[in-house]
Amino acid sequence: MSFTLAIIGRPNVGKSTLFNRLAGQKLALVDDTPGVTRDRRVHDGKLYDLRFSVVDTAGLEEVGSETLEGRMRAQTEIAIAEADVILFMIDAKAGITPSDVTFGDLVRKSGKPVVLVANKSEARGAEAGMYDAYRLGLGEPCPISAEHGQGIPDLRDAIVAVLGEERAFGPDEEEEAEVEDGPVLSASETTLIGDDIEDPDADDIPAYDTSKPLRIAIVGRPNAGKSTLINTMVGEERLLTGPEAGITRDSISVDWEWKGRRIKLFDTAGLRRKSRIQQKLEKLSVSDALRAIRFAEVVIIVFDATIPFEKQDLQIVDLIIREGRAPVIAFNKWDLIENRQEVLAELREKTERLLPQVRGLRAVTISGEMGQGVDKLMDAVTLTHEIWNSRVSTGRLNRWLEGVLAHHPPPAVSGRRLKIKYMTQVKTRPPGFIVSCSRPDAMPQSYIRYLINGLRETFHMPGVPIRLSLRTSDNPFAGRAKKRR
Repeated sequence: MSFTLAIIGRPNVGKSTLFNRLAGQKLALVDDTPGVTRDRRVHDGKLYDLRFSVVDTAGLEEVGSETLEGRMRAQTEIAIAEADVILFMIDAKAGITPSDVTFGDLVRKSGKPVVLVANKSEARGAEAGMYDAYRLGLGEPCPISAEHGQGIPDLRDAIVAVLGEERAFGPDEEEEAEVEDGPVLSASETTLIGDDIEDPDADDIPAYDTSKPLRIAIVGRPNAGKSTLINTMVGEERLLTGPEAGITRDSISVDWEWKGRRIKLFDTAGLRRKSRIQQKLEKLSVSDALRAIRFAEVVIIVFDATIPFEKQDLQIVDLIIREGRAPVIAFNKWDLIENRQEVLAELREKTERLLPQVRGLRAVTISGEMGQGVDKLMDAVTLTHEIWNSRVSTGRLNRWLEGVLAHHPPPAVSGRRLKIKYMTQVKTRPPGFIVSCSRPDAMPQSYIRYLINGLRETFHMPGVPIRLSLRTSDNPFAGRAKKRR
């Protein structure tokens, strides 16, 4: 990216709407309620032939620094300091307010190149507000409509004018498009999710690549300490935190490097029970969090160690397993626990008993605020991700299956013995297997669980979902009438 562009303004002037348009995706939550955006969000932006990093910020408000709005303002001031050019946005329909004048002075004192953007200029009566914007002393306003896309070519010209062509375009670079490959959103028992294996019969299995970037989503109930954990990981106050529950609304991505490996962390809104979600804004936040889960590789579920294993915690873990993501549990706020050995033994017992669908689920005790256990947590994440990507050759699978069938064959159903012919792995991320057998519909679920647990123990796949699909081979003579002699 050749430069960084920050969108600044008071609440509800349309900053997130313009951010989504420049990013080319509906990333930021947009609602008529003022103050939707709280954390600053950074994404690659494109405006015709311009390539840049665009930053969405919280609305500037005149409040005390100790309040939530004051902490939001501090995040916005950081964005101003890091930006190369500032888009100062006003609402042309509402006209200039005293807050616009105050924050206009703040932007002017920063000494950064500024483009004054008059949004909602398509509205009736917006012309008067646009002319009134001259008294801010930030130059000629650029009238646009972020929602409808009007005036965007003029905005491009204004950015080039304040930056200069050499700074705006920068050195010629090949355009790189990042494609986000996500899983199938839902899967029936007969459909496997995950990445296809090109040649299931190949014995040459590639080694796990520790250099590839890793996508990690941090999820949990409200006020479990997700944002604090990410701030501790990256070593700065990157995300808004505080004692208030439900501060995070958007799913914010943060780039990080751990032991030389590039990692993208996704902070998400707290997930409450569905019956308690009434407001439209919270529904949007939860939808954004679910999307982050679906596009992640590993999901860290943050439990509050002082009140662990609430019903909602178990439902979150179950959701992640059904989506086929690689789960790791982090028992946060461990610094508040007194009888640690006793509590740790109890947590381990409950993890095995309450989450039997994924045996061997890794759980780590941490303190996000104190920075304790972060390396241990990342070791568990890396190991779980490696297992999630694991492959087993068809030869090893069928040698194992032969021993299983000799020791514990499938039961007889309606007086007829079920026959299993062979097994092969066709998916990874998570591991997915196909079993060829007679009468798949008649196979008891208890025997399917027996096979899955056997795969988990024999081929060392603890703590990740395993998918098993039953299929029958096609009968070439099915449907043909018997020939008379």
